[in-house]
Amino acid sequence: MAEAFHPLFKAELIRNRGPWKNLDEVEIAMAEYVDWFNHRRLHGEIDLVPPVEFEDDFYRQQTCSTEGEALVPSLQ
Repeated sequence: MAEAFHPLFKAELIRNRGPWKNLDEVEIAMAEYVDWFNHRRLHGEIDLVPPVEFEDDFYRQQTCSTEGEALVPSLQ
């Protein structure tokens, strides 16, 4: 997964938003890009939902099903 992210990161951020004046500019831009990538980017493989929302929904469903399973007695 990291191998797929690295070229995308370089193309979208480093090449398109440069030239950079100093390392501080690059660090700030990287933090902004990662924040956008995780929290606001609409991901086509997960129904155009930002990754963080998708992950939150996943864990919410896991919690609900775990609580429901605890109410059902085990057959083992």
